[in-house]
Amino acid sequence: MKQGTIKEGTIKQGIIKEPFGSCRAFRFCLCMMLCLGIAANVIFAGGSRDAKQGGPGDTNTAKTTSIAVFIPGVMSGSPIYEMLAQGVRRAAMEKSGVEVTVIEGGFNQAEWEPRITTLAASGLYDLIVSSNPSIPAIAAAISVKFPEQRFLLLDGELLGNPRIYSMRYNQREQAYLAGHIAALVVLERAAATGNRLLPRVGLVAGQEYPAMNGVILPGYLEGAKAVDSRFTVDFRVVGNWFDAGKGAELAADMIRNGAGVILCIAGGANEGVVQAAAEAGAKVVWFDTNGYGVRPGTVVGSSVVYQDKAAYEKTKLFLDGQLPFGQADVAGIAAGYVDFVEDDPDYRVSVSAAIREKQGAVIARIRSGSLNLGE
Repeated sequence: MKQGTIKEGTIKQGIIKEPFGSCRAFRFCLCMMLCLGIAANVIFAGGSRDAKQGGPGDTNTAKTTSIAVFIPGVMSGSPIYEMLAQGVRRAAMEKSGVEVTVIEGGFNQAEWEPRITTLAASGLYDLIVSSNPSIPAIAAAISVKFPEQRFLLLDGELLGNPRIYSMRYNQREQAYLAGHIAALVVLERAAATGNRLLPRVGLVAGQEYPAMNGVILPGYLEGAKAVDSRFTVDFRVVGNWFDAGKGAELAADMIRNGAGVILCIAGGANEGVVQAAAEAGAKVVWFDTNGYGVRPGTVVGSSVVYQDKAAYEKTKLFLDGQLPFGQADVAGIAAGYVDFVEDDPDYRVSVSAAIREKQGAVIARIRSGSLNLGE
């Protein structure tokens, strides 16, 4: 069977550029110009699109399956979204007649719903893939208007909609491990310097949202308290996902108030948090991707999600007609979708053997199931 190939194009000022002779490009361009004129980056996998026939897994070689990957932000500087697109592309390349379009939605969250609505209204996509805790509610509203549109949503949760499959990462495990190592580092630094540091860690978030307030923040505190029950969390919010200056300002104030280690989950504003920590001699814990290389010696912990693996495996299930729409899964360390990076050389250099041993023991307990943090 001939595998898919990658073709590239761009959307600029509402006009999509595809290989000449594509009537689909004209129809999509017209729809986009009439509805929103979305500015985006587009990448295609597969050949020309023929009339829709059957569904994923159909043996009719004339059938082209079209998948839209909606990025709720931008790809550049967002490894988690780069992994999303990479995973979908990889699955598409392994099956003939699959076309993938990657669309950047920008940072304005108010624009996400109308932009995804435009994709659904076009009728051009067999599947829309995205990743963000806010997307399931948006997709649910859109599915009422366009009941034939199907969605694959990662890093979010919605149960029972027959057109939506969702998988949420166990962020309680992630946050617990982040809080655990942050507290270990604070106590070790206090003992080494002889300072009576406050048992306090920090968390800088881009915005408040249900998973942040209800899962990540309490999980982070839970992990810190597992080291010492006196720990508290200084929680600050940037208000967006890009203001590095505000991130630096918040982090500097937190450090002055006794937070020696800060977990940052603030997108582009993370740069400011790391810079402020480096200047003050404080430390940072990273979330979702391997961040040790961002500032070696300053980043002392990194919990990760393997979004490329999830996007690849779930897209393959869709293409084989086996994705369980209506289901909402939660995946963590034991399932291989969440982890803490222990084998990075910068981790070994920046963190003492004593802390690495204690952190490794907790990770092993979660992986084996002897420490069950639930969802």
